Amino acid sequence: MSCTLYCHCAHAQVVPPATKQAVLAALSARGGAFEAVGDLCEMSARKDPALARLISAPGLRIVACHRRAVAWLLHAAGSVLPAEVPVLNMREQGPEAILAALDAPAGAPAAAPVAAPVAAPVAAAAVPARQEGA
Repeated sequence: MSCTLYCHCAHAQVVPPATKQAVLAALSARGGAFEAVGDLCEMSARKDPALARLISAPGLRIVACHRRAVAWLLHAAGSVLPAEVPVLNMREQGPEAILAALDAPAGAPAAAPVAAPVAAPVAAAAVPARQEGA
């Protein structure tokens, strides 16, 4: 059994409203298991404990934005996005593509996997020496 976690991206306003509405309407009409949240960014900022429960659902598929953003949001809230969980990106995919990916059999590639977030060192930029008289 699979479950879909749908993020309505209520605060960032980065997902086209028509895409959000079409995907949410289709999820509602299907009658399958899904959980709609107002905004994963807000849940992450509040370190909402519900994220740990949501991310551990068997057969989870996430409909939100960029996979890397979802991974970092979960990381900030103390959870880890499992590599096998597909993340469908409403910023770049239309409703038809998202719904087709949700209809694909479990385990079918729906999004490119991403490595777990790891802090990378920031390279120092070279600052040119100031010239006298300039």
